[in-house]
Amino acid sequence: MGKYLNIRVLFLFRARALSCKSFQLTICSKIVLVSRLKRDFEDLDFHLFPAEIERFQLRILSIGTAEYFIGSAIEKFLQVAIKKQQERWLRFEAAERSSQKQEEAKPSTSWGPLDSVPVELKADKPDIQPIICDHSNYRYDLCSLNRQTVLEPTTNTLFVSGSDNQNPKNQPTQEKIRPYPRKWEKSVMTRITELTVTSASASTPAPACKFRHSAPALIFSAGGYTGNFFHDFNDGFIPLFVTSRSISSNQDIVLVVSHCDDWWINKYAELLQQFSRHPIVNLDRATDTHCFPSATVGLISQGFMTIEPSLLPHSETFLDFRAVIGDAYRDIPVYFRRPSIGRRPRLVLAARNGGVGRVILNQAEVVQVAEAVGFEVILFEPNLYSSLSQAYGLINGSHAMLGVHGAALTHSLFLRPGSVLIQVVPIGIDWLAETCFGKSSRDMGLEYVEYKIEQEESSLIERYGKDHLVLTDPKAVVKEDWFNIKKIYLQGQDVKLDLVRIQSYLQKAYEKAKRFMAKDDY
Repeated sequence: MGKYLNIRVLFLFRARALSCKSFQLTICSKIVLVSRLKRDFEDLDFHLFPAEIERFQLRILSIGTAEYFIGSAIEKFLQVAIKKQQERWLRFEAAERSSQKQEEAKPSTSWGPLDSVPVELKADKPDIQPIICDHSNYRYDLCSLNRQTVLEPTTNTLFVSGSDNQNPKNQPTQEKIRPYPRKWEKSVMTRITELTVTSASASTPAPACKFRHSAPALIFSAGGYTGNFFHDFNDGFIPLFVTSRSISSNQDIVLVVSHCDDWWINKYAELLQQFSRHPIVNLDRATDTHCFPSATVGLISQGFMTIEPSLLPHSETFLDFRAVIGDAYRDIPVYFRRPSIGRRPRLVLAARNGGVGRVILNQAEVVQVAEAVGFEVILFEPNLYSSLSQAYGLINGSHAMLGVHGAALTHSLFLRPGSVLIQVVPIGIDWLAETCFGKSSRDMGLEYVEYKIEQEESSLIERYGKDHLVLTDPKAVVKEDWFNIKKIYLQGQDVKLDLVRIQSYLQKAYEKAKRFMAKDDY
């Protein structure tokens, strides 16, 4: 990642971190500020459509302006809330500058951020709380363990040393955390292994250390919806990127993972190596204690397929995450990358099979139309065990991708900036399409095209009739029962594309793909 960072910004940040009492505490403070504002919003008694809540919360997360609002009352609240948060932030920065002056008066050292300070020096800083946990975020819980930490895997317990000064009554601090970033889904979270974080002291000593690591630990779960390709990235690798870049920029962390299945390690081996140079500690199979100089428990999620640069130490963007994927698979054989038919731009059609919904019923005809327009068309139907290196080579070497909204479109992360993505959007899922793939595609520099089907192109018209509420007012149907979006619009709907309409979209995509192809460096 070093080659993607602005070196001047990197050194400025390191210099700033020197003056802070705690690098991790600074990060946690930012998270708490944002979480407070979100909590204020969620406490208001406004009944909003979930898509509007999601977009509005993203506005709050960025602490931006009130140019997007839902009614004058919410606009006024946002203006007041942002002003209060700005005032708090100014006070926080003033206190930080005061701390900086005090630190500058001390003899200088060559230490970097706290995470790079040797264990024995880090443990001698009594002003840093050993255990800092933030449970205020809607999406995730996060704990920073700022002293030597002993993992006892048979009881899923983390013992943190150095708490006596912070706890004069000598009563152990204890926190419970399920390190998976979908906290609002209780049914999912009950399947995530709960970890106990507790302070170690003379009365409650930590167990003896069997394996000692020199790098901090990042502890999370690969359970939940893992196995669905969209969730593997949305709930896994994107939060992993955000969290790892928040606590360390030099890849020097040890990944400790629960629900760590062999297929997951094998499938994502190249990508996991981009986050840590150390072997993974499989929490499900470990039986011996592991010791770390410090640890972070949990993953930071900033929203669906979202990376907020303003909340990261080095202002990383979605393009930086895309670069990590590129680094993971840069050594694949070159023949995977080249179109096989002359110099025709390649279109990957992400296919779906029957029984899962959102199947293109006239897929063969759509392929013929795309080929007539000028594309070389490759059908792509991935499964749980598909080779990611081959998928990356195919898609990264292509110039356009077409598919109905679904997990397979997550492979658009493999497209190069400047490629074209056409997302076919079935009736009733406009906000899902934008939230899951629209925004991230633009953030990644793709030419994003949205093909919203009409009533006649949906299989729902045969089941319900064109005047049924399911077709005339999907928002009302979803508002009545949130699970209708899955039952009716995702699993219960196929599409039969209008060949004349899709041809016009494909023609425009072809022209964009040809322009991109002119810059193609393969």
